[in-house]
Amino acid sequence: MEKPVDSGVPPSGQKPASQRPETPDFWDKRFAEGVMPWDAGSLERLPAAFRTFFAGHPACRVLIPGCGTAYEAGHLDAAGHRVTALDFSREAVLKAEAQLAGWGGKLLCADFFAHAPEAAYDLVFERAFLCALPRKMWPDYAAAMARLVAPGGLLAGFFVVGEEAGGPPFAIDPARLEALLAPHFVRETDDAVSDSLPVFAGRERWQVWRRRDAAAPR
Repeated sequence: MEKPVDSGVPPSGQKPASQRPETPDFWDKRFAEGVMPWDAGSLERLPAAFRTFFAGHPACRVLIPGCGTAYEAGHLDAAGHRVTALDFSREAVLKAEAQLAGWGGKLLCADFFAHAPEAAYDLVFERAFLCALPRKMWPDYAAAMARLVAPGGLLAGFFVVGEEAGGPPFAIDPARLEALLAPHFVRETDDAVSDSLPVFAGRERWQVWRRRDAAAPR
């Protein structure tokens, strides 16, 4: 039997890949066109909580998922951290490569959910990643973080919280965020962010979650 030809047309009722944020095509289009309201454009425009936290944090193995142009990765590498940055958008990785020239970390064009390092990370840095994922993928995010953060390690970064309306960015209700992460993490820090980029203004919080040594009792 002759193999069916892929017409490139999505199944009936499904949006094309370039309109679905769970696909690389969606983000490739935005990076290629420069439509990136979540992108700080420089390290100096990142909220101060990032620099304050890492200024006092010892060098460790760090993962940055959904790294985009990866300004944070270069800063952390220069500070002595052993950084792995990944994004499944090839266009994002190309932009990251251009501004990370000469750095000492790893930059991967890869699917976060399939990422399988030899050992778990001491710290995973969250920024504009969870809020980029459709809500149906949030349980998978929590499970992957539990797998990728070593016991006693940290999930730290900026979480977009609030009413769960349209997106991206997809804000998350604080109670739902707690329900997702509490089985495997304990929240140690939860601070409002006053210097967010406009797209996140009023909804961004700096949070630090420590990985439990074992799952919380039910």
